[in-house]
Amino acid sequence: MYVAGEWQKSDEPLAVRNPYSGDVIGVTYQASSDQLEAAIAGAVRAFEITRQMPTYERVALLKALAAGLRERRDEVALMIAAEAGKPIRDAEIEADRGVFTLETAAEEAKRMEGEVIPLDLLPSSKGRSGVVRRFPIGPIAGISPFNFPLNLALHKIAPAIASGNTIVLKPPSRDPLTMLLFAEIVEAAGVPKGAVSIMPMDREVGDALVEDPRFKLLSFTGSPDVGWEMKRRAGMKKVVLELGGNAGVIVDANSDLDFAVNRIRVGAFAYSGQVCISVQRVFVVEDVYDQFREKLVAAVKTIRLGDPLDPSTDLGPMIDEKAVSRTQSWIDEAEADGARVLTGGTSDSGFFQPTVIENADPSSFVCSKEAFAPLVTIAPVKSFGEAIRKLNDSEYGLQAGVFTNSLDKALTAFEHIEVGGVVINDVPTYRIDHMPYGGVKASGLGREGLKYAIEDMTEPRLMVINRLESEAVTLD
Repeated sequence: MYVAGEWQKSDEPLAVRNPYSGDVIGVTYQASSDQLEAAIAGAVRAFEITRQMPTYERVALLKALAAGLRERRDEVALMIAAEAGKPIRDAEIEADRGVFTLETAAEEAKRMEGEVIPLDLLPSSKGRSGVVRRFPIGPIAGISPFNFPLNLALHKIAPAIASGNTIVLKPPSRDPLTMLLFAEIVEAAGVPKGAVSIMPMDREVGDALVEDPRFKLLSFTGSPDVGWEMKRRAGMKKVVLELGGNAGVIVDANSDLDFAVNRIRVGAFAYSGQVCISVQRVFVVEDVYDQFREKLVAAVKTIRLGDPLDPSTDLGPMIDEKAVSRTQSWIDEAEADGARVLTGGTSDSGFFQPTVIENADPSSFVCSKEAFAPLVTIAPVKSFGEAIRKLNDSEYGLQAGVFTNSLDKALTAFEHIEVGGVVINDVPTYRIDHMPYGGVKASGLGREGLKYAIEDMTEPRLMVINRLESEAVTLD
């Protein structure tokens, strides 16, 4: 593991297995409390360097990281596929997105701008003006999830470096090797020692990431239950939570059904549905519901399961057997409550068949909670307005998709759907890495996306200038 610029081992080896074959593909180590303490102390020391680092140096570091990742792109993509079970095509896209994330962070480092504001709005403030500038906040604790082991971690590391901060990252225990490969790139790029630590750890050791007051911000991506409990324990530090949801889609009667079906096929089943903005609930205006159902079921049946390293594979295994058994229990419960499985609904050797469910009770797990599985529920609605109401009937609010050819309905959806992002004529699974990304309600707090993450990782500071009349320079 990479501890404050040093490669270390511990007394707790962590074997990482390929979800497809079950083979051990590598061994790393769980950090001890002493090693985490060393990382935190290193981050505090390094912050005295990074906080004063000029823009051109931060930009150069990020460009070097991007170049290093681009050079090792195929190696990193193979590691993602091997340890996360992600189809190689998707793993390659994630590696490319990682390069884009780093390059965009370099650009955003150039745009950390402030403002000058007039303060002489009252006679008592005559001669006063204000200068606002953003300053790095300090050491950051980052916790990243298994489903995008590279790029979601980079959404913490890249803006931290761009803004002059330091970071200690806990990668996911199921697939930590990808970010340990990236740690080699960090070292080669010449990032100041201690500015970045990347170290797996168990939850007991990792509690210090949440509770230690030397961290000035906690950035967590993961499950809602865990995230909100972390916020409760985080003390006075800032907290950014990018959590999950049960993303909804509306299909209007005037939409292009073939296009909508194709996008929902991707949005619901990419990486076995193990995506926080995976399509989970689809509300279809009843005039076209029967057509939509027939087309979707036919499209889902064409999804190809197989070896993640096979470029023709659409859907690989789930991350572990626990995820498979959970999914089966939720579908069985939904069926017992009257839902109908139109295709799929069964598991096989680590895989779960892509599943379409009709007539599920809105209170059932497959509708009301985050399934994080290759399943989608569909339901007819009488009107576009009813679809909005049903989509909003959720404790979550991350992103939503709306398929319609009506500008008025698109604007209505934007105004009334209670989520962090409304995607018109595409699935909520859409994301590009510089856009503001995050949710409302139980889905999170704050926004990621490089510019927006930098705002959370910096504090605005005001300098008031009082121009004294007695010392005013005359032009005589």
